Amino acid sequence: MRIVFAGTPATALPALEALLASRHEVVGVVSRPDAPAGRGRREAQSPVTVRALAAGLPVLQPQRAGDPEFLAGLAELEPDCCPVVAYGALLPPSALAVPRLGWVNLHFSLLPAWRGAAPVQRAVMAGDDVTGATTFVLEQGLDTGPVLGSLTTAVGARETSGQLLERLAVDGAQLLVATLDGLEDGALVPVPQPADGVSLAPKITVEEARVRWSTPALAVDRQVRGCTPAPGAWTTWRDERLKLGPVEPVVAEEAAGGDAGPLAPGELRATRSGVLVGTATAPVRLGEVQPAGRRAMPADAWARGVRPEAGEVLA
Repeated sequence: MRIVFAGTPATALPALEALLASRHEVVGVVSRPDAPAGRGRREAQSPVTVRALAAGLPVLQPQRAGDPEFLAGLAELEPDCCPVVAYGALLPPSALAVPRLGWVNLHFSLLPAWRGAAPVQRAVMAGDDVTGATTFVLEQGLDTGPVLGSLTTAVGARETSGQLLERLAVDGAQLLVATLDGLEDGALVPVPQPADGVSLAPKITVEEARVRWSTPALAVDRQVRGCTPAPGAWTTWRDERLKLGPVEPVVAEEAAGGDAGPLAPGELRATRSGVLVGTATAPVRLGEVQPAGRRAMPADAWARGVRPEAGEVLA
């Protein structure tokens, strides 16, 4: 089967690699246009573009997927199907109509749960025990198309959204290949998504990533892991932003650490067992922190430098 793959970030690379190694013929790639990246903000190709060019594949990078020039170029490649992983742009009906078997999207949730741009982050922040990946036929609605295949996996108790996404990207790549195999063989019939169980996963904003110390320790833990590595959980210390790596809830007895008294939400205490911060319930132990303009460091090393006074808080 002739396929044109659509994807942009590194998350899409396992799928592209699996397709290149499959029985299907990858005849082209669609990716987002080159964009400024890094501290120097220089124009950079997407990870998918870099890999596709290395494989000698033609790459289409439309500003808009409805541009006539792009549609003509896509049609010239004569794809039977267009698999999609994290492409990052909407596809109009004119583009959806080009491949005879449509566009097949690999989405990192068990649809209809977590439709949208941040399904893995939202699943971790919500405390889901189980998640997965789904292949479905793209249509105009937001991740509403009929399902072709799925896989499930447990969410690790200490897993960040970045770690979970890495696992799903690898496992989902095999699901995508199996889905294309089934479509070519005529063994798969798309199944409409159920009307119940729908939840939305919009992109995590920077403000949402600000830690809410007034919530329970379990919620703080999930929020930080869900925002790791992107957009990055943060708080403020002495009116400056402090980025946080994953934290660890601790029991109240450990929090005392020889210094009696509970910790108020956001209150900081450096103990022999680490740097603790109060929440609405038990405290959490900080892992790595990154002050503004500096590299990440262990929280105890940071605390030795800033020397927090009794009663000082993160906000």
